Amino acid sequence: ARQRRPGRANVNHIAPKDTHYRMVLMGGGGATNAGRNTGDREGKNVSAKTKIAWCRSTFSPWIGCTEVSPGCDACYARVMDFRHQLGGVTHWGRGVPRRRTAVSTWGYPPRWDRAAAHELATGKVVVQDPWLGPPGFWPVFPSMCDPFDNEVDPEWRWDFLTMVSETPYLTWQLLTKRIGNVAGMLPAWWDDPDAWWPELGWKAAHLNVWIGASVVNQDEADRDIPKLLKVPAGRRFVSYEPALGPIAFRREWLAGLDQVIVGGESNQGWHRARPFDLGWARSVVEQCRVAGVAVFVKQLGTKPYAVEGSVEAKEWGAFDQVVAAMDDGGRIHCRDRKGGAPSEWPKDLRVREWPR
Repeated sequence: ARQRRPGRANVNHIAPKDTHYRMVLMGGGGATNAGRNTGDREGKNVSAKTKIAWCRSTFSPWIGCTEVSPGCDACYARVMDFRHQLGGVTHWGRGVPRRRTAVSTWGYPPRWDRAAAHELATGKVVVQDPWLGPPGFWPVFPSMCDPFDNEVDPEWRWDFLTMVSETPYLTWQLLTKRIGNVAGMLPAWWDDPDAWWPELGWKAAHLNVWIGASVVNQDEADRDIPKLLKVPAGRRFVSYEPALGPIAFRREWLAGLDQVIVGGESNQGWHRARPFDLGWARSVVEQCRVAGVAVFVKQLGTKPYAVEGSVEAKEWGAFDQVVAAMDDGGRIHCRDRKGGAPSEWPKDLRVREWPR
């Protein structure tokens, strides 16, 4: 089996001044989009800041994917790819070549890793951004691809997973709609603790890697969550977004999960969002609370609603501090077009938890 590539970062290097890390983190200037600041045309695929509430930064080793689920109908990454067409073509669909991102783009995660180490050492967040989590906790999400896409050059995935293993201070959120591919695509050293920073006291491998399954309804949950629970990972999570139907999480599933993310669908390009019943979110929040699993309500989507006869439909105006309006048909109208502002929600849905 191929061995781990040499040359991993020096984790003991901590810069003496926060200003140094602000410059390194943002690529030397301070623009929100790191790539734009360096003239990298692919800067849109890497960002030190992001509007995705459950991560802190985004990095995509390549661009492109193929739709495999009803949840893919409103894929924002596909819309972005269609809009920008790097190289003059799109990169979505079966048999369509993916595009590996630029060398300069690949330079950002190691910088963030050093910044995260600095935050842990100083107890201070080095960049003032929308991130509200603790210093040193730096979740990174590959937002423009599926890490376990079987139409990607295996060498690209090898390079990506090697970088993941060389950035121990980052938390990598590897979310996939192809959870059945994962076990066969992990490198031989994945389960070897000696290959994963024993000098940091790690007694198990891949502690900084969260692997998640994306599901939209009960059928997908029944098919994919059991597969997720067999995957070796530091944490396991489920992204129930876009939620297209209710899900009853089995007790044995929740026993093996660390987090569930919940969200309604938003309009994307030509696709109009499908309805999101607030009762689905409330049910998952309660299931997770009983089981002691962290739950993160990301957004209500563009078309949240309350079914006739539900608590929301009967008593919407009585909900504590609720801002969004409801029409006579049960449609809830948020000022935020994606329903992503918790201040507009019923107070009991304003839940954004991280695993302990």
